[in-house]
Amino acid sequence: MIRSLKTRLITVATIWIAIAVIVSGFLLSRVTREFLVGQFYDELYVHLDELQGLMEFDDKGQFSLQRPLSDPRYLNPLSGFYWEIQKGDHLLARSSSLEGPKLKVPDDDGADAQVHTHRINGPTGELLVAERLRWLDSSRDPLRIVIGTDKRYLDGELQKFNKVLAWSLGAFALSMIGAAVLLLLYAMAPFGQLRAALARLRNSGSPQVSGSFPEEVQPLIDDLNNLLTASGEQILRARAQAGNIAHGLKTPLAVLVDEARQLDEGGAAHSAGIIREQCRRMQNQIDYQIARARAAVGRSRPVAASSLGDTADQVVRALSRLHIERGLKIENRVPANLMVACEAQDLNEMLANLVDNACKHAKTEVVVRADGNAAPGFTSVSVEDDGPGLPPEAWDVVFKIGAQWTSQPGGGSGLGLPIVRDLVQLYGGNITLGQSPLGGLLVTVQIPSAH
Repeated sequence: MIRSLKTRLITVATIWIAIAVIVSGFLLSRVTREFLVGQFYDELYVHLDELQGLMEFDDKGQFSLQRPLSDPRYLNPLSGFYWEIQKGDHLLARSSSLEGPKLKVPDDDGADAQVHTHRINGPTGELLVAERLRWLDSSRDPLRIVIGTDKRYLDGELQKFNKVLAWSLGAFALSMIGAAVLLLLYAMAPFGQLRAALARLRNSGSPQVSGSFPEEVQPLIDDLNNLLTASGEQILRARAQAGNIAHGLKTPLAVLVDEARQLDEGGAAHSAGIIREQCRRMQNQIDYQIARARAAVGRSRPVAASSLGDTADQVVRALSRLHIERGLKIENRVPANLMVACEAQDLNEMLANLVDNACKHAKTEVVVRADGNAAPGFTSVSVEDDGPGLPPEAWDVVFKIGAQWTSQPGGGSGLGLPIVRDLVQLYGGNITLGQSPLGGLLVTVQIPSAH
C-alpha cells in the first residue's frame, strides 16, 4: 500500500492520463483508417468513371480505349494499380501494369449498374477493388469494369500515421504527466512549508507556527497555534503546581525532622531514627515524582533542540567547583556542535545527575563523551569514572527508587539514576550500565538527535 499522499496522486494521475491517451490513440487510429479507406475508394471511383468514359466499340463490336488512363501508375508493370474489363469468361482488356490470370471478382447478389467494392487477391497482394456492370445489349452478357489498388498502400499510409500519432500522443502524455506532477508539487508545497515551520518551532523554541500559508491551510495553522498556546499554559500551571506541592510538604517534613531531633535528645533514639528514615523516604519520593511530573508535561509539547556540548560544559564547570577540594579531574570531551532533541533543563538535569553520581564514587577522574553516529537518529552520551564501579548484578538494583548498592562507599539519595532513566525514556531513548575502561562505572544514554 502506498503511504505517501503525493505518490498516490501522481500514480493516479499517471494511470488516468495513460488510459486516456491509449483510448484516444485507438479511436484516432480507427477513424483515420476509415477515412483513408474512404479516400482510396473515392479515388477508385474517379478512375472507374474515367475508364468507363474512355471505352469505345466499333460497328463490329470490337473494344478499344480512346487513350490510356491519366494516372501513369496504371502503366508500370506490377505497380499495384490495375484495371481490367471482363465479359463473361472472356478478358477484353487490362492495364499494362497487370500480369497473370484475370482478376477473380465475386459475383454480386444482384445485377445492377451500381459500383460494388470487394477485397480480392491480386498479383502483388490483397487488392481493394471497385467494379461496375455495363450493358451494351440487354440480350448479351454485361461488361464488368474492374479497377483496384494494392491494400499495402493503404496499410503503409496508416502505419506512417500511427507512428506519428504514437510519438505525438507519447509526447503529449509525458507533458501532461509532467504538468500533473508540477501541479501536485505546487499544490502540496504548503505542507512542506508547514513541516519546515514545525521544524523551526522545535529547534528555536518559538511558541507559534509562523509563515505564509494558503487560505485553505491557514485555519489549521490557527487551530494549531491556539493548541500550542493552551498547551504552554497548562505546562506552566503543572510546573507551578508541582512547585507548590514541594513547598507545601517541605514545612511538615521539617517539623517532623525537628520532632525526631527532640525525641533523640529526650532519649528516644530508636523512635527518632525511624521518623528520620521515613522522612528521608518521603523526601525522596517527593523529589522523584516532582521531577518525573515536570519532565512529562515538558515532553508533551514540541521539543526544542539543545546544545549537548554547551550543557555538558556548564555541568562540568559547576561540579568541578563543587568537588575542587578532592582534586577530581572532570573532563568534557563532547563535541561543541552536537545538538539533541531535548529540553535544555531536562538535559541539564540528566547530565548533572550522571556526572555528580560519577564524582561521588570516582577516585581521581571523570570523563564525559558523546557520539552523534552511535545509532540512527540518536546521540550517545557516556559518563565514566575510575571508582570501584558496580558488579553486573547491581545494574538493575540501582534503578529502583531510593535503592543503593551496599558496596558503594559514597552516599546518595538513590534518585539520580531512576530520574535519569525516566527522563531518557520520556524522550524515547534508553540508558545502560557497563564497565568503564577507567575501572569504574560506565553509564551510557541515547538521546534523540536534533535534525
